Amino acid sequence: MRVFVTGASGNVGAALVPELLTAGHTVVGLARSDAAAEIVRSRGGLVVRGALDDLDLLSAAARAADGVIHLAFEHDEQHSGNLVAAAASDLQAVQAIGAALGGSGKPFVSTNATCAFALAGFEGLLTEHDTLTAGWRIEAENEVIGLAEHGVRSSVIRLPPTVHGEGEFGLASVLVQTASAAGVSGYLGNGSNVWPSADMRDVAVLYRLALESAVAGSRLHAVAEPGISLLEIAALIGRHLAIPVRSIAAEDSERHFRHVNAFVGLDNPTSSLVTSEALGWKPAYPGFLADFDHESNFEVE
Repeated sequence: MRVFVTGASGNVGAALVPELLTAGHTVVGLARSDAAAEIVRSRGGLVVRGALDDLDLLSAAARAADGVIHLAFEHDEQHSGNLVAAAASDLQAVQAIGAALGGSGKPFVSTNATCAFALAGFEGLLTEHDTLTAGWRIEAENEVIGLAEHGVRSSVIRLPPTVHGEGEFGLASVLVQTASAAGVSGYLGNGSNVWPSADMRDVAVLYRLALESAVAGSRLHAVAEPGISLLEIAALIGRHLAIPVRSIAAEDSERHFRHVNAFVGLDNPTSSLVTSEALGWKPAYPGFLADFDHESNFEVE
C-alpha cells in the first residue's frame, strides 16, 4: 500500500516507517519543516510538505493514498498547557482525512492516548471496550470510529503515556527534566498510581497490523505493560540524578511538574487483551524500567 503518515518524523515514526517499508508498503510522510522532511527521507519515506492545519493538503494526500496512519499531534500546544487547542487541531485533521476517505473502503488508523480517559475521570482498568462521549481527544476518537459507518476501515490506537525506545520515554523524559531543575524527583500522594507503557517497536508493529487487517470501528491498545507506578519511575530518576525522591505537596505540584502536572497524578491501568486477541499482537521488546535504567537517559540539557 501507499500509506500517508502524519507524524512520520516523530518518535513513533522512527519505528513505524521502517516497519511499513519492511512489510512492502510505501510511506509518504507529512513534514512541516525542512528538518522534518530530511528525517522522513532518512527513514526511507517520501515527503509531502505541509502542516496539520493545512486541511486541503491533508485531504488531497489521503485521497492519493491507499491508507492513512495519523500519528501527528500539536505537542507544542500541549506542552504550553493548551490542551484544548491541541485537541481541537487534532479533531479538525481527522475530520478532513475522514471526509476525503469516505466511501473508499480504505484503512484509516488514528491515534488517541490512554491517559485521555483518566483525564476525563475514568477509573479502574481501561479496556478497548470502554468509551466516553466527551473529553480531551475523545471527540476525535469517536469521529474516527464513526467513519466505519461511512465506508472507511477506521480504527484508533490508544497510546500509553510512556512509549519508549531510542532514548525517548514519553512523559517520563519530561519528569527527568523537571526533577533535575527542582533538585527533587517527585510524585504525588504515595506514588501508587500507574502509567501503562510499550516499546515503540512493538507499537509500530501494532500500527502495521491495524493498517493491514483491523476490523472497521476497532479500538486498540498499544500497551505492553498495564501499569508502572509513578513511585518506581521517580525512584529510578532520583537514583540516576543522585537527588532526593519524595512526594510533592498538592499546592506545590504545578510549580514542580510544570506542563505535565495534569498527568502526573493520573491512575491509568490499561489492558491490551482484546487487541492481542484481535490482531495477534504480541509485544516482544524490553519493558519500560529495564529500557529506562541507563545513564544516557538521564543526561539533562
